[in-house]
Amino acid sequence: MSTLALVRHGQASFFSDNYDQLSPLGEQQARLLGEYWVRRGVHVDEVFTGPRVRQIETAALAGEAFARAGLPWPEPQFLPELDEHQVDRLIKVAMPQIAAEYPEVGRLHADYHAADGPRDKHRTFQLMFEEVVKLWVDAKVSAPEIETWSEFRERVRSGLKKIVAGQGRGRRVAAFSSVGAITVCLQAALDCGDLKALDLGWRVRNCTVTDFVFSGGRLTLEGFNAYPHLEDPAMWTYR
Repeated sequence: MSTLALVRHGQASFFSDNYDQLSPLGEQQARLLGEYWVRRGVHVDEVFTGPRVRQIETAALAGEAFARAGLPWPEPQFLPELDEHQVDRLIKVAMPQIAAEYPEVGRLHADYHAADGPRDKHRTFQLMFEEVVKLWVDAKVSAPEIETWSEFRERVRSGLKKIVAGQGRGRRVAAFSSVGAITVCLQAALDCGDLKALDLGWRVRNCTVTDFVFSGGRLTLEGFNAYPHLEDPAMWTYR
């Protein structure tokens, strides 16, 4: 049996002009993961990362702990299939139409823009975001040149097949991605419906590890949303 450690990227820069970069806290989360793996004697045979900066940076910072300890860390292989979905872009380009058809989402969107302070901004954005994701998964909202849920799911599953198809037994693979791709992998392992998979995905914190074992095309969930490397509750973030 081989194992896949699927890591969500560290905290990104939600309120900055460029979301797709780790915040200082996100950088620390990634370093702590690498240091924890080194202390535990984890050996990694292959590393995959999606194309987003936040995914690449998380892998690189985790790998630095191995380099400092004089241990091997494989050169990351970039896998476009591990990219996140584009619901954030869908919100930007299609919110007027979405709000007109689904007034409750429009109210949530207005609440987000009226929110005062980071905590309230995070809370109101997440409420609005979850509702739009559900509509997107149900194929009730869409926009040109933005992947549908079905297209996204098939793309991620294609990348997952590439990872598990590698040669050799007893491989230890680490892959760095985002919560959408992790949700699809959970669904593939558990054979559950879309909404159940989404419910699980919302619980995945930044820089947590979801473990799978695989052999002969079979994928089994081994551990979910683990963060023993993040002992300080101040390190527990979702965005």
